[in-house]
Amino acid sequence: MIEEILDYNKNFVEEKKYEAYKTTKYPDKKLAILTCMDTRLIELLPAALGIRNGDAKIIKNAGGVISHPYGSVVRSLLVAILELGVDTVMVIAHTDCGVQQMDSGRMLAELKVRGVSEETLEGLHRDGVDYSSWLRGFSSPEESVRESVACLKEHPLIPKDVVICGFVMDSVTGELAEVR
Repeated sequence: MIEEILDYNKNFVEEKKYEAYKTTKYPDKKLAILTCMDTRLIELLPAALGIRNGDAKIIKNAGGVISHPYGSVVRSLLVAILELGVDTVMVIAHTDCGVQQMDSGRMLAELKVRGVSEETLEGLHRDGVDYSSWLRGFSSPEESVRESVACLKEHPLIPKDVVICGFVMDSVTGELAEVR
């Protein structure tokens, strides 16, 4: 698979196909979007929102959640706000998310099946990894969005003039429903 990707990339560069995507590092719409890494959203989300290359900063992770108030998601948003001019943040979860109902106990069991030792898991737990929090899912995408939006609105480092709002996207149609 990697060789196939590298061959494609070489051709992409040689044929200067990148020229259609030229833009700056500053988002034209001053927008950042926190969303899920779900494969269905790769093209659907930008198409459904009418955003194009260069319009927005898009931060993706499993579930589109903020799992730690001082983790990489908030760090990325602070860079977007303070260094790149973002003034609006959209948190967008989606229907039929794989993180919904995710179970930390089941994930730990799978890690053991895949060769991670009990000793390693226990050592990380002793060092402060809270698996039940870090690997937890959520009961509904609306709940997840409410929690992430609240985290950002209450965050001491997020400027209060930044507009923060939340939505759930239908993973088939792209329809957005605001979460209040």
